[in-house]
Amino acid sequence: MKANRNIVIYTLALLLAGTTAYGQAGKKGKMEAWISNPDRSALLQKQKNSLSFTNTDNGTPVIDVDAAKQFQSIDGFGFTLTGGSATHINQMPAAAQDALLKELFLTAGNGIGISYIRLSIAASDLSAEVFTYDDVAGDTALAHFSIDKEKVDLIPVLKKILKLNPRIKILGSPWTAPAWMKTNNSFIGGSLKPEYYHAYANYFVKYIHAMKQEGITIDAITIQNEPLHGGNNPSMVMQWQEQAAFVKEALGPVFKQAGLKTKIILYDHNCDKPEYPMNILADKDAYPYIDGSAFHLYGGKISAMSTVHDAYPEKHLYFTEQWSDGKGSFSRELTGNTTRLTIGAIRNWSRNVLQWNLTSNPSLTPHTDKGGCGQCLGGVTIDGTNITRNSSYYVLGHASKFVAPGSVRIASNEPEKLDNVAFRTPEGKKVLVVVNNNPAEQQFQIRENGKLVAVTLGSHSVGTYVW
Repeated sequence: MKANRNIVIYTLALLLAGTTAYGQAGKKGKMEAWISNPDRSALLQKQKNSLSFTNTDNGTPVIDVDAAKQFQSIDGFGFTLTGGSATHINQMPAAAQDALLKELFLTAGNGIGISYIRLSIAASDLSAEVFTYDDVAGDTALAHFSIDKEKVDLIPVLKKILKLNPRIKILGSPWTAPAWMKTNNSFIGGSLKPEYYHAYANYFVKYIHAMKQEGITIDAITIQNEPLHGGNNPSMVMQWQEQAAFVKEALGPVFKQAGLKTKIILYDHNCDKPEYPMNILADKDAYPYIDGSAFHLYGGKISAMSTVHDAYPEKHLYFTEQWSDGKGSFSRELTGNTTRLTIGAIRNWSRNVLQWNLTSNPSLTPHTDKGGCGQCLGGVTIDGTNITRNSSYYVLGHASKFVAPGSVRIASNEPEKLDNVAFRTPEGKKVLVVVNNNPAEQQFQIRENGKLVAVTLGSHSVGTYVW
């Protein structure tokens, strides 16, 4: 017991020493800057000269960082690994594939350290074909349940990712229940029939167990991707009353009986309907089973996440999808999505930020017919062994490379058009992500503990500052 106590004391001493060292670094001197410019003249580029803290206030706007004021913990930053994304990666030559995965999922060298990925449970609209894991009509016992189709590309790629980062968080989201469980017997639209609530709950359990047998832990599931959009292929409509009933009557109790620790997350749709998850959270019978709510931003304002947080502060929030437009502007998406997502979602209590989707090819295929997205641009475009890094790669890389899971958001003010968010990492480092939304280059200062660093950031550029 004495030896164990000594180990604990020694470990605490090391942690305190590390915290003190980082605090002194902030006072004495050195800050790194990593910059991306909208004209691509710099892309997540480390600046050669380190910045120094001084006692001098030069009169320019000040971003005050206060690590004493802490908010939510961070689970990670990343993308959806769609079926198509997995196929693009798995078809690469071995050496090129290995190099790309290290770049995406490690932080060393040029790595951006993706720490959170979302999967579609069976097909999404960026799959080559539509399928679920049990398409045998009437199979309520799920005797024909199988994830074999995922063993071609998705699971092999996931296993390689897990070798690089065994602690990566994985979220599963279904685009539809099996068609035979639905009111219209179709992969597109329709709703889940109440008589199949328990069968569908067991479908989730089967999925989680099957993935676990492959060495893949599903940390969380959302109940339905975009439950208010029935026009996608595949898709399923689930009004909040239906989702509440499904959670309290079937999914929650079935997960509890199965002893699953997998989190249940509500909604998974746009910021224009915060009342959707709030109505479910108001149901005392559904409430205990729910970890939190997930949002997209194709409609509404990101501040809707704070509306839900303020009403239910003990429940978590997640940002799970925003696309990048294959016909869009790199400069506009770099600036806009960093402002709205990397900064905006986190400042509104999200524990993660995910974009859609991880990889694409030059033709933006595969995607399903009659509702699949033919304009969705990946974080990277894979063309044989050639890799093009697109806007979302940098939008997320400006955080994922520096902000490890377990970091916490800390306080920072926002001078006009200097949108920003600050973090304290588990190692005690401070990270500040800033977008200059001014029409011209902007000089400003970063202040902590009374010491200031003077910096300059180009118009609509993104900067990450680490000390």
